[in-house]
Amino acid sequence: MKGFFKKLIICVLPVFILIGFYACKPPKPSFTSPARYDLNHPEKFNMPESLLEISGIAFYKDKSDTVYSIQDEDGRLFRQAWMNKKQQHARFASKGDYEDIAILNETVMVLESKGTLYVFPFTEATQEDIQDIKIFKDILPKGEYESIYADNQTNQVYLLCKNCKDDKKDKSMSGSIFTYNSTKKELIPSGNFSMDLSGMIEKDEILKTGLKASALTRDPHSGEWYILSSVNKVLVVATPDWKVKSVHRLNSSIFNQPEGLAFDDQMNLYISNEGDELSAGNILKFKPKP
Repeated sequence: MKGFFKKLIICVLPVFILIGFYACKPPKPSFTSPARYDLNHPEKFNMPESLLEISGIAFYKDKSDTVYSIQDEDGRLFRQAWMNKKQQHARFASKGDYEDIAILNETVMVLESKGTLYVFPFTEATQEDIQDIKIFKDILPKGEYESIYADNQTNQVYLLCKNCKDDKKDKSMSGSIFTYNSTKKELIPSGNFSMDLSGMIEKDEILKTGLKASALTRDPHSGEWYILSSVNKVLVVATPDWKVKSVHRLNSSIFNQPEGLAFDDQMNLYISNEGDELSAGNILKFKPKP
């Protein structure tokens, strides 16, 4: 009988050990999505080597037949058809740290990390070297910037701070609004805005140091803000008055380094990712659910 129980223990014990292992194993993290999209099943467009460090994307009048993009280090505006790796570019500046791009009607705006804006006519985008360019310096509070959004209806430009001194202390994220006068080529200060981050910090949805926004866009139908954070690997949806609506953790196996964000006129959502030694830069397309 003792031999029987010994054999029984030998057979059954590994099963209990295995059950205990899985019971103690932390659950797999859940990766949620905004109501209209499934962020876990994108259409993927790998970039050529020249756009390994793709940092910002935009569309002209929201038409997705041509993607306009920039990369971190070179002052070049790239353009290419969707799913066509062949690209062309127009040089607007020398080497720098270029983080985001917006196309406001007939004007292109490129944001440099210190808050400098490079502004030129869209007609220059097909030139080899852009000549008609205006540079706006020292128009923003001192800090680090990676996010710009341009509203074609109001001519307003929204600039979101990634790292500003007072934001960390206040557990908030601040930004500035300008109205662009295309005739005079002027950016007119038109107000400021702020988003309370304390709730997300308390829930450990983001780091205590803040959201660290890497891209910004707006749902053209609802007016909701979509804010991307590469550091926190999250996509935040906020109401038109900057109240946090939902926070969505991003799967790092899909989103290597999310840096760019845009909608097209068919309500498709696009997120660009920088590449690294093992993977190419890419743009991910998410079609709206029926």
